[in-house]
Amino acid sequence: MKNETQLERYKKLISYIDERFKEEVSIEKVEEICHYSYRNINRIFEALHHETIGRYVKRVRLERAAQYLKYSDMGVSEIAYEVGFEDRSAFSKAFKNRFNCSPRAFRNSNESIKNIIHHSLELEEDANRQKLQFEVEYLPNFEFLCLEHRGLYDDIVGIKKSTKQLLDYALKKEILTDNSIFLIEIQDDNEISDSLNFRYNLGIILNKPLAFEPVGLFKPKIHKRQKYAKFIHKGTYETVADTYNKIYAFWMVDVNLELTDLPTIEFYPNSDEDTSAEELLTEIYIPVK
Repeated sequence: MKNETQLERYKKLISYIDERFKEEVSIEKVEEICHYSYRNINRIFEALHHETIGRYVKRVRLERAAQYLKYSDMGVSEIAYEVGFEDRSAFSKAFKNRFNCSPRAFRNSNESIKNIIHHSLELEEDANRQKLQFEVEYLPNFEFLCLEHRGLYDDIVGIKKSTKQLLDYALKKEILTDNSIFLIEIQDDNEISDSLNFRYNLGIILNKPLAFEPVGLFKPKIHKRQKYAKFIHKGTYETVADTYNKIYAFWMVDVNLELTDLPTIEFYPNSDEDTSAEELLTEIYIPVK
């Protein structure tokens, strides 16, 4: 076995957990992946990630449960089982500790928002309101080189800094061309995850497999063919949150497609320096069943 760095072992472990967080993450499996004792890799994980492996898995499960409560009609017991809890009472207690309310209260608060929207539309249908414009598209299989960024959705400075880091690395490795396609894969919900844990994968689509092993926090990732509702945001990225708010506010009325448990993806077709701020486009792909 080649002499992997601690960081490479961390990357391998975090990929495994993100893919299998609903399953039991055993000490034996962690040690098998990392070739370290659980105690030592847990220390490394905490130093890099600011939380232990166990706390990370529990937080991801609870945040995913919150997304199910927010966007699906699944029952609380079904959601608890789906995200890896065998006992509903243990799930409810953990959820309340994380979000300061019960799963049912969390769902009801979001249902109240939905009901207000419906009620407003029923009382006064605005004939001038333009319905959401979208297309249903399938994105094919592709591989991309990515760098994870953590921070709030409106942390434009931080995102630009991480983007420059990715582009500089791709340029150095001679995989960046004039035709390169840049994307952001949004893994979390900014209303559920806090700023420290809200994750983006900043990526560049690869035309062919990498001829080298990425170092540091750079890693290749596979996107599998998936169905999406595609929306267009026009204008600067600073106002893209307004577009998201509008999409979700009128989702049930104008879109009425079932959301699925996968990351949202953004593409930037005309983000060159010659494009005016008013003409900038962001393609928003929201995964659906």
